[in-house]
Amino acid sequence: MSTTRGGASQVMVGRDAELRQLAELAASGRPRVAVIAGEPGIGKTRLVQELVATLPAEAVVLIGQAEPGSLARPYEVLLDAVDGLPGVPDGLLDALTDASLSPVERLHSGLAVLNALVDGRLAVIVFEDLHWADSESATLFERIAGQAGPRLLIGTYRPDEVTSRHPVAGLLGRLERRHTATHLRLERFDEADTAALLAAVAGGPVPYRSVAALHHRTGGNPFFLEEMVRGHERDLESLDDNPLPWSLSEVLRRQVDDLDPLVQRTVEAAAVLGHRIPFDLLASVTGATETELIHALRELVSRGVLVETGDDEFSFRHALVREAITAQLLGRERRRLHDAALDVLLATGGSDPALLAEHARGAGRYADIVEAARRGAALYLSIGSAYQALRLAEMGLDEVADDGDLLASAARAAWLAGLLDDAVGYARRWRDGATTASDRADALYLLIRLAFEADDTAEMEALTHDVERLITQLPRGASQARAMTAVAHSTMLRDQTDAAVAWADRALALADEFDLPCVRLGALVEKGSAMTDRWSTNAAGRAILAGLVDEAEALGEWVLAARALNYLVQDVPPDSPTEHSAMLERMRVDAERAGFESLAVSAYFQGRARLAVRAGDVDTAIAALEEGRERNRGYLRGGRRRADNHAVFLAGLYLETGELDRVEELIAELRAKPDDASLKVPGLAFHLACRRGDVQTADQILDEVFARLAEMAWRSGSQAHDLVGAALFAGLPMPRIDRMRQELLDREVWDDYRTLVDAQLAEAHSQHATAIGGYRAVVDSPVLPPSVRGTARVSAARCLLAQSQQEAAAAELAASELAVAGTLLGSWRGWRVTELEQVRAQLGLAPADGDAAVSGPASLTRREREVALLIADGMTNAELARRLYISPKTVAVHVSHILQKLGVSSRTEVTEVIGARMPASEFHDR
Repeated sequence: MSTTRGGASQVMVGRDAELRQLAELAASGRPRVAVIAGEPGIGKTRLVQELVATLPAEAVVLIGQAEPGSLARPYEVLLDAVDGLPGVPDGLLDALTDASLSPVERLHSGLAVLNALVDGRLAVIVFEDLHWADSESATLFERIAGQAGPRLLIGTYRPDEVTSRHPVAGLLGRLERRHTATHLRLERFDEADTAALLAAVAGGPVPYRSVAALHHRTGGNPFFLEEMVRGHERDLESLDDNPLPWSLSEVLRRQVDDLDPLVQRTVEAAAVLGHRIPFDLLASVTGATETELIHALRELVSRGVLVETGDDEFSFRHALVREAITAQLLGRERRRLHDAALDVLLATGGSDPALLAEHARGAGRYADIVEAARRGAALYLSIGSAYQALRLAEMGLDEVADDGDLLASAARAAWLAGLLDDAVGYARRWRDGATTASDRADALYLLIRLAFEADDTAEMEALTHDVERLITQLPRGASQARAMTAVAHSTMLRDQTDAAVAWADRALALADEFDLPCVRLGALVEKGSAMTDRWSTNAAGRAILAGLVDEAEALGEWVLAARALNYLVQDVPPDSPTEHSAMLERMRVDAERAGFESLAVSAYFQGRARLAVRAGDVDTAIAALEEGRERNRGYLRGGRRRADNHAVFLAGLYLETGELDRVEELIAELRAKPDDASLKVPGLAFHLACRRGDVQTADQILDEVFARLAEMAWRSGSQAHDLVGAALFAGLPMPRIDRMRQELLDREVWDDYRTLVDAQLAEAHSQHATAIGGYRAVVDSPVLPPSVRGTARVSAARCLLAQSQQEAAAAELAASELAVAGTLLGSWRGWRVTELEQVRAQLGLAPADGDAAVSGPASLTRREREVALLIADGMTNAELARRLYISPKTVAVHVSHILQKLGVSSRTEVTEVIGARMPASEFHDR
């Protein structure tokens, strides 16, 4: 679709530098992103028009505009851009608007539409008015920004109309972090620019008095200035003799004041109908005949008020023109036009509920507003458009503040979108206004989940007691079964495994008795999730979860399916990395289909990090977590539990690699949040103090660790291994470390971790034979990741040497253990690798400082080797980020590690080292 805005001046003034920047970006032959910001009428669209005019004929230009009001259909901007264009694959467009497909599938369809039109050619893709864009269009913009090819992606927006809740707010922040985006902020004209524009309009110099007067009155806004002089191009001095309008709206209204009644009625109706005005709808609303309407539209087009943008479709030349005309209408006039439009849309059927709600609100037909809002919120929730669902629900609540259906939709939509404070507010109103015990129980179910994500255990307990009391009031059947599932959910989240299983079984009995398949699935998710927390029931719990996913997806229970898959991927992983990766992607698709942002983003990237840990690649794991933090829109908006788990996971990996200052930053970030009774902060602080060798601080923090453990029902074997290892490294007194074993382990911890920790303590007590037996018992454990299995082998080798220092057989066995450990730790770094180097040095397998074991190309991970090759090709960090689809920050981390491992100080030396020490074929094959 062609852009519809223009100006009185044939020459653009005051934007030469910005136009030159954009032209250079377009001509670079690389993927570029530019964001143009400015107030209404400042010239954002005019700048785009001027850029398009400079492009070669073979360039592809796609320009789409968001629908004012932020109630647009999903992918509104792309649909607007391709409307009427030849060569658009029908099947892909159908998929883009198919509500039965997942958001991921529709997003990929949108990208496929673009790629089919661009086909590798130079392209300029423009998203106009991002401040009005729907969340799907914002996501599409971000994905296009990460694609390769000779294309310039441009977004325009009004900064004053972007709120923290709008999708574009998060988009702009992520673009800043993840892409090298060019930001252009267009400012108002100064007096010299005003004089230049007036000279261009008049065809020669203009008296200073006219320049000063017009500049003062317009404030230097280019659109206001051009509209002020429209019709006076050859006689600007005549403006000095007449009163000048005080506002842009006054200028724009004067342009339509002298229209005949039919044309006036037509333009007023068009202003109310929206951004795109179909001929048939306009005819129905105005009551004009086809001939009359054609005459009216021709007059409006000739005056520059409207432009024809497609077959039987018109738009206003500028959104400000429409706003000015709408503003001059009396309230009764606007209501009458909205009323007529609503009647036509209802009569034709099939209209988007958002459009119906907008006209119903304008018409003051409150029953229709509420009905459209209910239907639209449910529809958008069903296709995963949580933001649109929330806005529609809120529109309805403006009219009926206590409507239970709308409050339920608003609460669920806000939760799925990551707006947890809003979700809590709506859920509480839903609960307090519930007219039945069943509705109250459903509201409490959601509130329990929200309290969990806010880490408010006391609130969870209080809400759970409320549900338990309600259960006695509910009749046997669906409502009672859902309430029991809510209690199972709460107890599962609070690690009360026996209670969770018992409540889930009660709900399952009712689900079987009354044939309640969805309730049955919910109860199975709670039961299976609870059972996976214990090693003795883990396999059975996993079988329950794995067995329900297909059925949940078939019934459209996407949240349940995503939750089940999330527990499966974060627990003991499947046998193969391929299966693990496929399950993770399936979880993301189901979460995105539900609009469940925290699972689709935060949990997904945590899953990718776990997959990397299971592959023994620490840098890829760190990169996944850092990228997840950047992409997660809800990270700083609520849901502190997911944000905390993300930060704790990341801090743990930085403890592994020895980047202790980064760990300190993450601990400070966690401490800045509300009080948390878990072991997260004291556990990390203790580990950090130990790794820094600060025994006194570590010993003090250990008392806090013990106190927190006394309040916790759940234990972690991996945490026990990490903290005991850190305490042994720091040299804490053995009685204190022995107590750590008692406090950190219980009978439900995985046997392999208990065996490993006991071996660590046996080694510390010089019980080497016992330690060797323990270490060897776990070196092939499917539960332990490669890094931990590698450390077990290193420790076994160390004990063999300590037990039989003079025996060649012991040395040979130790060397064998170290060889396997070296493979397991090949893509790891930090203290585990340091221990490996130390034991290798004892055996004379490497110098004591370990340089030979860790330097050179052979020490690089697979991702680092890929980055090193691209550095050798001369790529900058920004180019690397775009090529590898990672953030510039992640690239910087990789480059730093490469320089350190290769023992060089510059990118040029990287090329020399690669060429000198290893043939290219060998470098690629490793």
